Amino acid sequence: MKKIAITGLCSLILLAGCGDDSKETAKDTNTEQEHAHMNHMDDGGVIPEGLAEAENPKFEVGSKAIIEADHMEGMNGAEATIVGAFDTTVYAVTYESTTDGEKVENHKWVIHEELEATDGKGIVGSNVMLNAKHMEGMDGAEAIIESSEDTTVYMIDYVSTTDGTEVKNHKWVTEDELSEAK
Repeated sequence: MKKIAITGLCSLILLAGCGDDSKETAKDTNTEQEHAHMNHMDDGGVIPEGLAEAENPKFEVGSKAIIEADHMEGMNGAEATIVGAFDTTVYAVTYESTTDGEKVENHKWVIHEELEATDGKGIVGSNVMLNAKHMEGMDGAEAIIESSEDTTVYMIDYVSTTDGTEVKNHKWVTEDELSEAK
C-alpha cells in the first residue's frame, strides 16, 4: 500500500512538471513580431461598407506577389495571391485585445472603414473604436492611432513559410509590402 501511495505521489509530481506553458513559450519566441501570438480570423473576405476598389493597383486581383512584411509569423517571403485591392487610409494602432486583455502595439493594419465614428477618427494620437474582425480580440477594442497613410491595401491568401498553414483573406498589406513574384 505504501508503494502505491509513493508511486501515485511521484506521478502527480511528474505530471505537474509537464504543465502546458506553450502559450508563454510561443509569446517569448515571437516578441520581435508585432502580433504573432494572435490568431488570424478568416471573416470570409467581408469587405467593409464604403471601401472603394483600387482604380490602378500595382497588383491585380488574381495575380501573385511576394510578401515583404512580418505582421504574422510565416508571412515574410511567402507568395501571396491577391484577393482584393482597395484605395483607402491605413492605420497602425495600439489596442488591448477584447479576448485576452493583452496589449497589441503598433498593429498593422486597420483601414479607415474599420474605425467606428468618433471625434478623432483618423487623427494620429486619437482614440478610436475598432470595427474589424480580421484578428481575434480586435472587434470592439478601443485603440490609439499610431500612424496613418493613404495607399492601396490588399487582401491576400498565402501559405505560411514556417508551418504550411493556409491563410485566407488576410487583411491588410500595403502596396509597398509586396514585390513582384518571379
